[in-house]
Amino acid sequence: MRYAVSLRRAGAVKIAGVREGPGSAERHEECRTASGTSQSIGHVTDIATTSLKDSLAREARALGFDSLGITDPDAITGVRERLDAFLAAGAHGQMDWLADNPGRRADPKVMWADVRSVIMLGVNYGPDENPLAILAQRSNAAISVYAQGDDYHDLIKKRLKLLARWLIAQAGGDVKVFVDTAAVMEKPLAQAAGLGWQGKHTNLVSREFGSWLFLGAIFTTLELPRDAAVADHCGSCQACLDICPTAAFPAPYQLDARRCISYLTIENKGPIPREFRKAIGNRIYGCDDCLAACPWNKFAQAGREIKLAARDELRAPGLGELSRLDDAQFRAMFTKSPVKRIGRDRFIRNVLIAIGNSGDATLVREVERLLDDDSALVRGAAVWALSELGPVNEFQARMAIAASAETDAGVRNEWSDAIA
Repeated sequence: MRYAVSLRRAGAVKIAGVREGPGSAERHEECRTASGTSQSIGHVTDIATTSLKDSLAREARALGFDSLGITDPDAITGVRERLDAFLAAGAHGQMDWLADNPGRRADPKVMWADVRSVIMLGVNYGPDENPLAILAQRSNAAISVYAQGDDYHDLIKKRLKLLARWLIAQAGGDVKVFVDTAAVMEKPLAQAAGLGWQGKHTNLVSREFGSWLFLGAIFTTLELPRDAAVADHCGSCQACLDICPTAAFPAPYQLDARRCISYLTIENKGPIPREFRKAIGNRIYGCDDCLAACPWNKFAQAGREIKLAARDELRAPGLGELSRLDDAQFRAMFTKSPVKRIGRDRFIRNVLIAIGNSGDATLVREVERLLDDDSALVRGAAVWALSELGPVNEFQARMAIAASAETDAGVRNEWSDAIA
């Protein structure tokens, strides 16, 4: 997830210092003119602003951005109603931060009253191989394309800061920078800015880059020429809906995150619901199925940023090897990776679900070892994996020993449910 919706909690930093009130859940990146006051170029001629926009696009390209568009902060009409319906249905699951101040999330001017233009930027992270091929290698782990390289937040944030400083040096004004770290609805804004359109899987689709774009935003007090919004080009196709293993799309353009494998393996903090475990297969962090199925990917190209390229050790790591990671080893292996943020216990939970789906009896010993793990979350997943792999008589014998000593009610339920 990439994600079918933006599933990440608001973060906060600032270029010239942190501006955040007591208890603030969000921060932003901010640049000011050298004088520290806001300036506007609203009085400048259309020719001058057009030239500035062209120069901005060239600078963005030189910094590694692959697409740029500009829109009005009022351009995303109707978003509030769709967000309210999503939240009212409970489709956001445990992501309570999505429900925090929806008016702020749906309207850039509530986020920042002085914003006059929204610059949307995209970085292509297209894979160099078919991301669905790994799903057939059941004893190996499938990690979402976006998480196989370095964390894009850090990379794009630095480039947004550089571009923001360049813009201020050229034209003045105030600028705030966001990269999936605040209450900003990047995908509707990106569609309004002409970068692509939100497909039936709710992700942005680009004619040039398919479904593989990271998004960042620059809010500015400058009046800049707008780009035309992109029309929907999905037509009658619903490949992204049909391929979803867990039926996470109740209708086109609607997502129930509670059924999404990206949500289940990343945002979900507890046990993975039993109804989805088999469908997860060997996906241990995120899911690319709906993205990869899009026919517009035939025009996509591999990303040009080496830091976002897949690390060899994360393309198809063995499940047995991953199951043996302790906390220090997990942190070392996923340094600079977005995978690191879910922590070792949730990661091993995911690995155990994949092991249970692998059909690989050689992994039974790894599972048995984790029945004694310090984490109840891990122990519960190990019980399920063992019930899927081990012979019934051996499972029952192990249950007679372990279940009676288990102190966690959830893990005891896993034992009883496994033989129900």
